[in-house]
Amino acid sequence: MKVRFAVSVGLGPPDPEALAAVCISAEAKGFDTLWLSDVPSVPSTEPTLGVAYAAAVTRRVRLGVNFIPFGSTPYLVAHRLAQLDQLSGGRLLVTLVPGLDLPGERERLGTAGRHRGRLMDEVIPQLRDLWSGDDLPVKPVQEPLELWLGGSGPEAVARAGRLSDGWLGSMVSPRRAGEIRAGILAAADDAGRSVDPEHFGLSIGYARDASGLEAAARTRLRAVRSRREDLDPGVDPSDLVPVGADSLGRLVSQLVDEGLTKFVLRPVAPVADWDDEMDWLAEAVLAKQT
Repeated sequence: MKVRFAVSVGLGPPDPEALAAVCISAEAKGFDTLWLSDVPSVPSTEPTLGVAYAAAVTRRVRLGVNFIPFGSTPYLVAHRLAQLDQLSGGRLLVTLVPGLDLPGERERLGTAGRHRGRLMDEVIPQLRDLWSGDDLPVKPVQEPLELWLGGSGPEAVARAGRLSDGWLGSMVSPRRAGEIRAGILAAADDAGRSVDPEHFGLSIGYARDASGLEAAARTRLRAVRSRREDLDPGVDPSDLVPVGADSLGRLVSQLVDEGLTKFVLRPVAPVADWDDEMDWLAEAVLAKQT
């Protein structure tokens, strides 16, 4: 079983020097992947641009994007991701996400009044057809370029089984993550296809100490409390954020016991010194990487 750790970067206004430094540090310390997320409604580095930049300053670390496939035609999305896989030398990982539903986001993306999960049902086969057909002038290096999904409601689990190559969730307990994994594998079997049993992971928001759960972080946790379909009944989101290295290590071990092997670590509080943050993370988890 290949346990791998990634670091989520790119939140906050784009800073080329800081992004280059954390990319180089992550690769040097042995992290498997760097992840950038598509959050168009707040200051953050656009993930495909950020990954292209990261590809230029690294050679081995894999580069992941949580990417919203709406707002552009499927052809342009397929074209952009294929180019990115070429520029990164086949190091690209892709998780398609519907967005965070922040105020005004649906209107800007052109999805107002539409069911974003059903839009995923439409766009994923189109992307796969474009990458395997003759319409695109540039194809991905990877054959196939995998598409992972997230979400933990019943429709999201069924969709991941029917269409995805893997699952990267967030804000669920180890028990619930294990249930989702089993549900996706069953849905894939029902659809006459398979999902690699090691292609299951979780994005883990963490705090190094109690001060990391102050104002800004608590606001984020309150925001996700309204997404009840993504949470365990009776589980408070703050209980899913490990505080300290020991707590983070215990959570990872529990998730591995449930069959999850890929972990994206993201600080819930602003990072003042990424080099120090990377040292702390490496000490906390990399001994568990296999």
